Amino acid sequence: MSNIPADLKYTKSHEWVRVEGDIATIGITDHAQSELGDIVFIDMPNVGRALGTGDSFGTVESVKTVSDVYAPLAGVITEINETLGAQSELVNTDPYGAGWLIKIKMSGTTDEMLDAAAYAAIAG
Repeated sequence: MSNIPADLKYTKSHEWVRVEGDIATIGITDHAQSELGDIVFIDMPNVGRALGTGDSFGTVESVKTVSDVYAPLAGVITEINETLGAQSELVNTDPYGAGWLIKIKMSGTTDEMLDAAAYAAIAG
């Protein structure tokens, strides 16, 4: 069973969100990184880019495939995880910590997102 922290919100497309005030930190789930395999490159968006819910904001490239990453809620990118440029494997080893992807100033809500139990049911 994948690691699914109870304090986060999730999407059916395997992104997670941690909300602190009006800032949302976004990454891909433990389930997603294990399905992708060893991650070798992450194409990151620019700070300042506005995202709508469901917009693709980058790609994660593994030895097996390239996968789009989608914005779980609307907002403007305030920070990207620069460390991943040199250490993309952090998404594999610490997907909910050092392997986060972007931070956004939220203009949307997490109301439509899944809680840990609901995500566990689809991630199986």
